[in-house]
Amino acid sequence: MTYAVSDIHGCCDTWLQALDVIRFSDDDTLYVLGDMVDRGPAPIRLLQDMMARPNVIPLLGNHEYMAATVLQKLLVEVTADNVASHLTADDLRGCAIWIANGGQTTLEELRRLPRKAQRDVLDYLVECSLCEEITAGGHDYVLVHAGFSPYVPGRSPADYGPEATLFTPPEEGRVYFPGRWLVTGHIPTAAGRIFRKGNHLSIDCGCVFGGHLAVLRLEDQQVFYIPGPQGVR
Repeated sequence: MTYAVSDIHGCCDTWLQALDVIRFSDDDTLYVLGDMVDRGPAPIRLLQDMMARPNVIPLLGNHEYMAATVLQKLLVEVTADNVASHLTADDLRGCAIWIANGGQTTLEELRRLPRKAQRDVLDYLVECSLCEEITAGGHDYVLVHAGFSPYVPGRSPADYGPEATLFTPPEEGRVYFPGRWLVTGHIPTAAGRIFRKGNHLSIDCGCVFGGHLAVLRLEDQQVFYIPGPQGVR
């Protein structure tokens, strides 16, 4: 079976419960549509579990984008040759923005790892794809974290970069890719349940905000809801 989930935000225990609920096996494939890190209690433990599963396919979210941008500077060894220019004002500003948006939990957990393990996590984030185009159960899907903005009719999903796909949700009711379902995360749904309109499925159900982690089975569009932790922000 083929599944999609989004915006786990460090809720590793909820993630593990979800895998049990769907009876995830080596024959299945699970796409994670970004925002694995930040806010929740165990983002690095979550990433390491995902890294050990070759049939879990991570997509980049805006939080991974922020984290990787900062960590590529923070994890560089500072020497006498680069100390003066290592961190610029823009680097420090980017770090402050990341921390203000929930990056503290990720940074604190990452700091407890050996240097090689830190680099492995960073490499995993950098290698995340921006979108995936797949077919399951006779349905064609475009999987992406947020949306496509600015949208250009006729342009392939693969032709959009991170600034276009990680920050702006789709316009409600707009058909971006005729004949294909668009599956996104990024913005928690109002009712804590998957939102469907036209060919759009929004699957961020606010797990880290006391909602649910929603897992969508793409073959038949059945949804599995796992309650998220309470009181985590």
